[in-house]
Amino acid sequence: MQIRRATLDDVPRLADVHVRSWQLGYRGLLPLELLDALDPAQREPRWRAAVEQAQWPSAGTLVAEEGSALLGFAALCPSRDSDQDPAVVGEIASFYVAPDAWRQGVGRSLMASSVQTLAAAGYSDAALWVLDTNLAAIAFYRATGWHPDGAIKDDAFGGVPIRDLRCRRTLA
Repeated sequence: MQIRRATLDDVPRLADVHVRSWQLGYRGLLPLELLDALDPAQREPRWRAAVEQAQWPSAGTLVAEEGSALLGFAALCPSRDSDQDPAVVGEIASFYVAPDAWRQGVGRSLMASSVQTLAAAGYSDAALWVLDTNLAAIAFYRATGWHPDGAIKDDAFGGVPIRDLRCRRTLA
């Protein structure tokens, strides 16, 4: 497995992994009809823009791949939260592993690379947001050094109210 910076050639695979991981990872947590309606083609413009606008080392997307298979990705950026200093706190804005690669060490390797990349960019701390009912993701984040800091964010997905928890960790 190789972890590297995303390129424009990765855009279709980024969109595909994003949708497939949502459809399986959020099954039972979000309405099935909303998950089934997700379409990778609709996500491609977002990923194209993200890859084109990367500002390494402080912001960009890492991909984990093996051969021609994209196994996961992590989108990194300065903190977008108003109560955080974006010069000090980096953020993992998206972190997903392809369902067929779950529980094979891909997530741990990708997380280690993400933390290392954020630290190398000069951030001393990092944050990420996780759906409060996604117990598997919360357990993974705890196991890789992240802890809820008490911040919550109410939002909606397809008109369905959701609540996210912020997790943080020190990068030193």
